[in-house]
Amino acid sequence: MALKFADTGAESLPIYLVGSDDPAATLGGLSQDLVDWIEFNGFNGQLGRGLVLPGKKGAVVGIGTAAARLRKRFAVGDAIANLPAATFQIANPLPAGPDADELALGFLLSGYRFDRYRAQTAPQAQLVAPEGVDAAALERIAAAEALTRDLINTPAEDMGPDALEEAVRDLASEFGAGMQSIVGEELRAQNFPLIHTVGRAAAKAPRLIEMTWGTDGPALTLVGKGVCFDTGGLNLKPGASMGLMKKDMGGAANVLGLARMIMSGEMNCRLRVLIPAVENNVSGNSFRPGDIYKARNGLTVEINNTDAEGRLVLADALSYGAEANPDLMICMATLTGAARVAVGPDIAPFYTDDDALAQALSAAAARVADPVWRLPFHEAYEPMIEPGIADLDNAPSGGMAGSITAALFLRRFADASRFAHFDIFAWQRTNAPARPKGGLGQGIRAIYNALPEVLS
Repeated sequence: MALKFADTGAESLPIYLVGSDDPAATLGGLSQDLVDWIEFNGFNGQLGRGLVLPGKKGAVVGIGTAAARLRKRFAVGDAIANLPAATFQIANPLPAGPDADELALGFLLSGYRFDRYRAQTAPQAQLVAPEGVDAAALERIAAAEALTRDLINTPAEDMGPDALEEAVRDLASEFGAGMQSIVGEELRAQNFPLIHTVGRAAAKAPRLIEMTWGTDGPALTLVGKGVCFDTGGLNLKPGASMGLMKKDMGGAANVLGLARMIMSGEMNCRLRVLIPAVENNVSGNSFRPGDIYKARNGLTVEINNTDAEGRLVLADALSYGAEANPDLMICMATLTGAARVAVGPDIAPFYTDDDALAQALSAAAARVADPVWRLPFHEAYEPMIEPGIADLDNAPSGGMAGSITAALFLRRFADASRFAHFDIFAWQRTNAPARPKGGLGQGIRAIYNALPEVLS
């Protein structure tokens, strides 16, 4: 689908953005007949409400209050997208209203539909890009978000490790990137034992997918958890918990969306994307609780729960990425339910020891309406991931601090000085403005916005 703005020269109808705190300030410039029509329809600038004016005179769209817009981001752009089929252009200045970029991106993202298996009706309204926004940049970001959503929404039968590799191959081909993969038994031969261990029971062979792009600038490595379906292994999930496990490759989908932003925006960096792609399945050769395996970097890991598999495949990928000493390595994964308990589904928590990086990410998140929150690598919890019989425990008992202990586990395989880990949900549970129920990009717009400062 094309998430695009209308041509700037297109014939258009005006949109008047109206705040609920003082609707008369905008409506006072309209004819009395139009004001009477607006009042008759009970419109007073409510956030996200659109009303078409009679006689093809345009439309009014409510922008509510600043506080309301913080609670319901993208509502204004979504309201514009859901106006009737016509081309519109914002007629009044934006400074007192919503951020122009958020409005414009909200309009673009409201056009997303996942239509691979069933025809879907998308909004028909068109919008000329608001004055002052970088329309091409926002279109690139919307295209990247659509890629992320499509990958997550596709069920595991059509998005197994092999299909995920093909998706990376398509992306690499589009932007002239290099791409390779290490598959099946070759993983053991090339010292990726944990990726092989987790994926060996599945019918579709496990693999490590690698994409490289760019020859100049700082080295940036993105690592994404690509568990294309997670049964829990021998520690089998109950049915209610297994129903959404097609999204367990949401970390991989998000780093691919971020990579698309970077490449399409021609960011000055040397990009490397690493995706350990597996299915955690049940078979006669499934890995078992109590087993101990040696990771790529030589650390031994005791398996206390086969449903804590994501950190295992990421461990090998992070070790491999760290060997090249990148300037920054970012890991994204749908890793723990504990993260959802801590911050809910709407916030992407992250971990880093780099205070400057954390500040840049938090500031960028506020600028682009992509909420993130820093959680601590709490050193006092390090003993919780050390079982005694092996160097590390993949699933500490006790049920406490699950997201933090998972992050501490991953840090053992990365260069901690320039490393960030995102424990994301990657899913929208109910329809919201510009975010239909389904797969979701989380944190990637914030990361993308922060990268020029972080990598400078």
